[in-house]
Amino acid sequence: MAILKIGYQNITNSIRFLFILLFVYAATSKLLIYEQFTMQLGKSPFIGNYANILAWVIPLVEYIIVGLFLFPRYFRAAFYASFYTLILFTLYIILVLNFSASIPCSCGGIISKLGWTEHLVFNLLFIVLSLTGILFMKKYKNNSY
Repeated sequence: MAILKIGYQNITNSIRFLFILLFVYAATSKLLIYEQFTMQLGKSPFIGNYANILAWVIPLVEYIIVGLFLFPRYFRAAFYASFYTLILFTLYIILVLNFSASIPCSCGGIISKLGWTEHLVFNLLFIVLSLTGILFMKKYKNNSY
């Protein structure tokens, strides 16, 4: 049983590391091209009017999630925050693809090179990883890995 728990912990820690990389990269790349990011958000359907606020809120949320992943006490909250954030981003992409004439991408760095289908698959992969982290955390109700 202890070996199984160590396996779950190793998988969970690997997923945490992937999320830390993802969110640090995403937030930092957005802030490095802040003007362009804000401009792209301004062109985005449904949220364009909130571009100036979202240009700070989105990277801040991503950094907060990273911070949660750094402290064992908050691992579960970090996985839930990741899950809901990715669900929100994915639903937004689906809305834009289905109900908008223009489809600007406000992603930064390498992720901006993905097509919309690849972006959805990428998000879905990370949604599955967040669910895996949540389930593994529940399997061993111990937050202090």
